[in-house]
Amino acid sequence: MTIDKRPYGNSGLYVSALGLGAGQIGDAKLSEAAINKLLNDALDYGVTLIDTAPGYGLSEARIGRYLRSRRADFVLSTKLGYGVSGVEDWTGACITAGVEQALRVMHTDRLDIAHLHSCPQHVLAETDVIDALERAKREGKIRAIAYSGENDDLVYAVSTGRFDGFMASLNICDQRVLIDVLPYIGGKGFIAKRPSANHPWRFPTLPVGDYCEEYWRRWHAMSVSAHGLERGEFAIRFALSMPMVSSAIIGTANPAHLIENIRWAGHGKLPPAWVEDVCDAFKRHDRGWTGQI
Repeated sequence: MTIDKRPYGNSGLYVSALGLGAGQIGDAKLSEAAINKLLNDALDYGVTLIDTAPGYGLSEARIGRYLRSRRADFVLSTKLGYGVSGVEDWTGACITAGVEQALRVMHTDRLDIAHLHSCPQHVLAETDVIDALERAKREGKIRAIAYSGENDDLVYAVSTGRFDGFMASLNICDQRVLIDVLPYIGGKGFIAKRPSANHPWRFPTLPVGDYCEEYWRRWHAMSVSAHGLERGEFAIRFALSMPMVSSAIIGTANPAHLIENIRWAGHGKLPPAWVEDVCDAFKRHDRGWTGQI
C-alpha cells in the first residue's frame, strides 16, 4: 500500500494524502496495547499526518507515549483555544498555555500544525489569539498556524491572511468550502475532515437524532452513483480529487478500517467526469447546505 505525499500549502511541510484523525484513539475503554499498535502501524503504512485535540480524551497523551521515539516520522496536528485548566477559552493566554500543555503532554518540542479550533469570528477580529499563535511560531514551537471551522467564521479566517492553512468539512454531501473557501486560499494548506460524510449509506432509513442525519438527507436527495465502487472508497477518493486538498483525515481506532481506507486512498483520484457529476448534483440540490460543524 502506498500513500501519496502532498505539500501543505507553502509551509514547507508534506503530509500523507490520507491522515489519521485521532479522536477515537482517545477512548479510555480501548487497550493501551491496541492503540500502540494502531498508531505505529499507521506510520508503517505511510500515514504521516496525525490530527488530534485536547478534547479527544487520552488521544494526545497516547500519541506522546507511543510515538515519542518516532517524532520525525510524522506531521503532528492539534487544536488550540480551549481546554486549559484555569485559563479562559479563546484568549491569547489560553493559546500560549495550550501550546505548552500540548508540548508537554505529547513529549515534543514543536507542533507541526496548530489549529485554532472553531473560534468565533468576533474573537478572531480582536486578534489576541492570532497574535499568540504567531508568537509561538516565531519561537519555533509551531511550524504552521491554521484555522479549523466552518461557514462565516472560516470565510473570515481566510480573509485575515494570517493563517498558513485551514481545516473544514469536505465530502460528497458537504461541498460548501469548494464554493466559498478553496478558490480564495491561494498557497495555503487545506485538510478535509469527514471525507466519508459519516457513511450515511449505512442507515436504511433517516437516522433521526444521529450526527449523520443531515448528511443522510443530502445523500438521498443527490442520488449519487458510486460507479460500481464501494461507497466509502468513492467518497474518500472524491475528497482527494479536489486540487487544493493537502490531506483528508479519517478517524478510526479499528485496524481493519485503517487498512481499508489506506487501500482506497491508494487508488488515486476519481475520473474528472465523475467528480464533475458529484459537484453538479450538489449545486442542483443545494438548499443552503452549510458546512457541518
